[in-house]
Amino acid sequence: MTGDEDAAGSTPHPLSARVGETLRERDATVAVAESCTGGLVGARVTAVPGASDYFEQGVVAYAYGAKEQRLGVNREALDEHGAVSAPVARQMARGVRDTADATWGVATTGVAGPSGGTPETPVGTVYVAVAYAAPWGSHESFATATRHEFDGDRATVRERTVDAALDALLDAIADVGD
Repeated sequence: MTGDEDAAGSTPHPLSARVGETLRERDATVAVAESCTGGLVGARVTAVPGASDYFEQGVVAYAYGAKEQRLGVNREALDEHGAVSAPVARQMARGVRDTADATWGVATTGVAGPSGGTPETPVGTVYVAVAYAAPWGSHESFATATRHEFDGDRATVRERTVDAALDALLDAIADVGD
């Protein structure tokens, strides 16, 4: 078995390996909060050998109550914007970052389909959020959320969401490092 293989002998996804290398280089940690991806982001990150160096935890919070209880998403945001929204995605990312005491929080929420979409939020609509915990007193902590609209079946939407989440994390880490 080479250093690029997991215990089953398969090679981790290159994007996950880059995330791991980048977090290790920065001595940073990550926690993930997932709704529509149901744990796929955490699974992809932890497929890299040695992920325990930088992966703190993953929370799958599918229902409104789980988002509120496990991640601190406020009821008003859920009522006003719905679970598939930028404000809720940002609160999810902040909540998992803070409860895990991680450097970075990543969140996914969306409509993977095949049903559940609306004219305003069609199937394939996903929000990916990234939250950064800057050093105390620096006033540089932040949370961002981006909207994506992916075509394809449920599996495709979920896989593209994982890629978008990991890309967003890498972009945010690069921005902080600049």
